[in-house]
Amino acid sequence: MNENTKTKVKKVLKIGVVFVLAIFLIAVVLPLAYILKTTPGQVAKIHATKLTMDDVMGKNLPPDPGVEADKTVAGIDANKNGIRDDVELAIFKEYPDSAKTRAVLLQYALVLQMEMTLPFLSKETATAIVEDNESRADICVWSLSSRSDMDKFTADIEKYRNFVKQRQVNTEERKNYVHDFYRYVGSYSSSNEGCDLDPATFSN
Repeated sequence: MNENTKTKVKKVLKIGVVFVLAIFLIAVVLPLAYILKTTPGQVAKIHATKLTMDDVMGKNLPPDPGVEADKTVAGIDANKNGIRDDVELAIFKEYPDSAKTRAVLLQYALVLQMEMTLPFLSKETATAIVEDNESRADICVWSLSSRSDMDKFTADIEKYRNFVKQRQVNTEERKNYVHDFYRYVGSYSSSNEGCDLDPATFSN
């Protein structure tokens, strides 16, 4: 191999190395830097997300999304309240005369939807949702039944949770997403708080 050929080979190799480094920078380093920079803000947003009284009273109910509801994992949230539209409408249809029940189930649905709409999934964001929002939503569901009869209490809690879960996690894509989501959850201490809105606020 003459010197001219060697020079050309070295030049090609150098270009190849630069190209690989550029791809690595774009595909790995920059996204990782973005995640590290934005994670604290995402965690703060997760902790700050709460159900509102307007949500419970149906001040801005969305239209029925129809078949569009199940075309993506996130589904449709036309009224931008963080609750998937088809699940929100199902809760209102099932419990039109109980604001207290709607408040509890909408809070539960809000949390499950948060898990499915994270801008990026990381140990910090997944753990924050489960540690704060999901554990509070679980405790809130307890307010819908009396513990004087523990068998009935357990059955009631399962019924309410399943009502939301069966509608929220209703496609294979969503089931797979939820499975992957919980793989990111780290160790945490459950919240001692419960409902976003005090159940005593509601007469029914």
